[in-house]
Amino acid sequence: MQRQLELVQEVLERERRLQGDLAKRIIGPVDAAFDMLEQAGAALRGQAEAIEAAGRALEESAALMKRQAELFERTIATLRQPAELAKAASGAARHASKGATDKPRS
Repeated sequence: MQRQLELVQEVLERERRLQGDLAKRIIGPVDAAFDMLEQAGAALRGQAEAIEAAGRALEESAALMKRQAELFERTIATLRQPAELAKAASGAARHASKGATDKPRS
């Protein structure tokens, strides 16, 4: 009777180990897939942050270029003033250049 009880316990223990191994084999790939999805999400977040930073850099570059254009336009207007005064004094008409606007110069 003792031997039969030992055999039953041994069978039950083997059954538990078998169930544990089976569960690991079934759940292992699912866990690995979730790990990979988690890593992919982190990679996407990193890419999004890099794109945001690049966008901010482009905005800053565009603002600087606009400021440079404004300074360039003001410089040209300032350099043109003596010639305009001389033309006005002599009665000569100003030659309109391509891209010239009729907005007041500051």
